[in-house]
Amino acid sequence: MNQAKVTNLVSQLNFKVQDKARRLKSFDGPEGRVRKIQKSLTALFKYERIELFYNRADEVRGYADRLISEAIRHGPSHEETMGLADFWILEKQYVHKLFKVLVPRYQDYSNTSFTKMHRLEKRYPDACYWNSVLELKGNPFPSIDQINPYKSQLIHNVLLDEARKEFRLQKYKDLADNLTQ
Repeated sequence: MNQAKVTNLVSQLNFKVQDKARRLKSFDGPEGRVRKIQKSLTALFKYERIELFYNRADEVRGYADRLISEAIRHGPSHEETMGLADFWILEKQYVHKLFKVLVPRYQDYSNTSFTKMHRLEKRYPDACYWNSVLELKGNPFPSIDQINPYKSQLIHNVLLDEARKEFRLQKYKDLADNLTQ
């Protein structure tokens, strides 16, 4: 008997989905929540990097990855994929961007997410929501993750390293003195 693989039937999200329920309430009910997701998803495809509350960004990330995955899998000629893109993307020129720009960009991505999410520091210590930046990978902007090759040579790191060395030397001297007594 011939069994179909489930992974061939349904596309898979390549990031861990949050286990706990999100606190995404809207005054307009479920319709307002869908409208917020549509606006955020459209903004993500428009600007390729947006700042949102963490929970909203996490949810929009799932929709964005799924939409790009379906667009890569089926292409613009697939009626259901076009219907999904038409529903979730409010400005229709970005539906064309999805198929003409983003699908070729992510065609060779395998087993990785098409989006990247960065958690930002809270602006106020008593704030109850985290902010985050949601971006499409391969966007034209400079990376948020700035790697400093001279990190070990910064003055505070040099001073801390020297203090650690002095502390260890003093500890060894004390240990040696205790053993000789």
